[in-house]
Amino acid sequence: MSTLEKRTVNPWKWQEERSYSQAVEVRNVSATLYVSGQAAIDPDGTSSDKDMKSQLEQAIANLEEVISTAGYECSGIVRLNIYTTSTKELWPHFPILQEWIAKHQIEQAVTMLEVTGLFETLKVELEATVVK
Repeated sequence: MSTLEKRTVNPWKWQEERSYSQAVEVRNVSATLYVSGQAAIDPDGTSSDKDMKSQLEQAIANLEEVISTAGYECSGIVRLNIYTTSTKELWPHFPILQEWIAKHQIEQAVTMLEVTGLFETLKVELEATVVK
């Protein structure tokens, strides 16, 4: 069986301080997990009405829970989409996400979008593609 190969493509250096890559190529993938957007929703299905920092931390925890429950590792994330109701409100807390990315040695392509609304009282949602 071939070993997973991952190659990042970065024609520039500036994205490094933002903790992402312009493109990620993967070869010899044995499986791919497409994770729905994970937000600050409690196990009983209640949406958080807390501040952006709390919601980001819970969204990260929920994303990690889904990935590990599926038998994958966070280091296998190759694409991360970030949806937020306010990039201005999210940006001061972005180091939380960057520290999590560094902790798991994730190398991923990223898209961040500001949207007019998310489900109920949610402020941030994380959607990922994970390989192994």
